[in-house]
Amino acid sequence: MNLINKGLAALLFLLPTLGWAAPAFLVDSEWLAEHIDEENLIVLEARYHPHRHYTVGHIPGAVQVQRFRDLGDNQGSPLMRFPSREAFQATLRHWGVNDDSTLVLYDDSNTALVSRLYYLLELYGFDMAQVKILNGGTVEWSAFEEMSKEPTPQRATGSVTLKAANPALFVEWTDVYDDVLSRRDPGVVLLDARPRDMYTGQVIAHAIQGGHIPGAVNVVSLEGTSGQKWKSDQELAALYRDVPKEKTIYAYCHDGFRMSLAYLQLKYLGHKDVRLYNGGWSHWGNELTLPVVQGEAPYSGDYEL
Repeated sequence: MNLINKGLAALLFLLPTLGWAAPAFLVDSEWLAEHIDEENLIVLEARYHPHRHYTVGHIPGAVQVQRFRDLGDNQGSPLMRFPSREAFQATLRHWGVNDDSTLVLYDDSNTALVSRLYYLLELYGFDMAQVKILNGGTVEWSAFEEMSKEPTPQRATGSVTLKAANPALFVEWTDVYDDVLSRRDPGVVLLDARPRDMYTGQVIAHAIQGGHIPGAVNVVSLEGTSGQKWKSDQELAALYRDVPKEKTIYAYCHDGFRMSLAYLQLKYLGHKDVRLYNGGWSHWGNELTLPVVQGEAPYSGDYEL
């Protein structure tokens, strides 16, 4: 692509977001192209369909992240509980990550997949000033640069050292049951980040039951993105307008990606206390003894106030 066409393409691509300053952790393809050859920089790709890393292509030098195997508890039930510190640390070291590495994350799923990776890095104490997300993912890069089908050489084993999981960043089902269902703690908001039809129970997916946890409000985190990019500050604020910033947020989805995107969006908007339900709907919806509400309202039937 010549410079004139490349510049025109960049202008057209950016027109919808002119006047919007992206969050500091979001970078564009120009930034990545300028830094991609830096020794300490590692590009990590998570695709919805992992085989496309090889068949469609990836950013040159990108390390593949297999979203289920690498970002969940392979021996857990459900599978997408958080991996242990030891397991996640071993995965990062296999990717060549050191304590001083700069990580650039991208996906083909509106940043939902890499939001999970971003969250896990923060959960286990990695320096988040060294973590970037490519806004626009595969679309952003391929609009200006070539994708590669060449295998990425194995990097030297890294030496990153993670910390114990930060207890202020997650909750278990017992916390949700106690704080939201039982005590109706007014300082806690339970947020369901799944699509509306899964929240209401119209569609049953990723669990044997449909519906939502009693007390949950529905904000679809993927509605804060468009064309693989984040929407403007104003649109994000409007999406979460009914979620008070002074309250503690417990967020969940079905497999851990949409809730991680909600976590990142809420933190960016200034919410101080956001925690993810370890296991989410894939846990709650498969435990037949736990109560479920169907329909549009947070509570119904025996669980109404």
